[in-house]
Amino acid sequence: MDPWSLQDPRCIRLHCGLTLGKHIHFTSLALPPIPRLYRLHNTVSPPPRNMSSAKEMLEAAIADLEARLSLKPGQPIKAKGGGGGDNNNNNNKTKNQNNKGGGKKNNASTAATTTSGTVVEQPDICKLEFKVGKIVKVWNHPEADKLYCEEIDVGEEQPRQIASGLRPYFTLEQMLGQRLLVVANLKAKNLVKFKSHGMVLCAAAPAEDGSDGERVEFIEPPEDAPIGEIITFEGLPTPQPITPAQVEKTKIFMTCAEHLKTTEDCTATWKGHTFMTTAGPCKAKTIACGVMR
Repeated sequence: MDPWSLQDPRCIRLHCGLTLGKHIHFTSLALPPIPRLYRLHNTVSPPPRNMSSAKEMLEAAIADLEARLSLKPGQPIKAKGGGGGDNNNNNNKTKNQNNKGGGKKNNASTAATTTSGTVVEQPDICKLEFKVGKIVKVWNHPEADKLYCEEIDVGEEQPRQIASGLRPYFTLEQMLGQRLLVVANLKAKNLVKFKSHGMVLCAAAPAEDGSDGERVEFIEPPEDAPIGEIITFEGLPTPQPITPAQVEKTKIFMTCAEHLKTTEDCTATWKGHTFMTTAGPCKAKTIACGVMR
């Protein structure tokens, strides 16, 4: 045991005395009788006059210290604090065992919750994050004729930079200030050297004049819907968006896209579940029964 790991100075003295005594004992047999033992730093009382050997005097000193420290004869001294290596190892083992036990409890709890039916499996659409946003800056992409570069406020610290292929359908004046929905948990991608952090959601339908063109409109939230609000879906659980990396890996957006449509009254839906804000449903202006992308 390391004596310096002991907290009580008296315990340190006693431990050192016991250790020293062991060494003195082995040499005391060769020494002549010693008439008296001087007090060392006032820590022990003078020995009786009839004591004739170093061993007896040492035992008397130890007994005196045991009495001062209220210890029973031969009672071992235990280290306090973090000095002892064995104690540290034992503590680490205990912590590791506790951690392992806690992990098993957590896993069991998760499994129990799942099997009990309290956790509802998220529909695919609820794994995506749609946010209410507003275009605060827009400019032509310098190297792509069909792309706009936008900064869109979605309630975060900084506006998101997003590129959209909307130049054939909207002017810069129509884009600026437009309220819309942003798919916010897509993995960022470079679109002709411009890094796009999401996409805007629009409805599309064939051109009314019968040409090969098409009409495109934004899916718009109600005017009173706050910027940054996350869209919910009527009749479905609260969305729990997955990470952009997971969206990319599982192709969730592509899976959902085939079921994104506007209704006859231009309301945005997924499999008939309405895109909702706290201020009401999201809609296209005039495109009914159109695809959304």
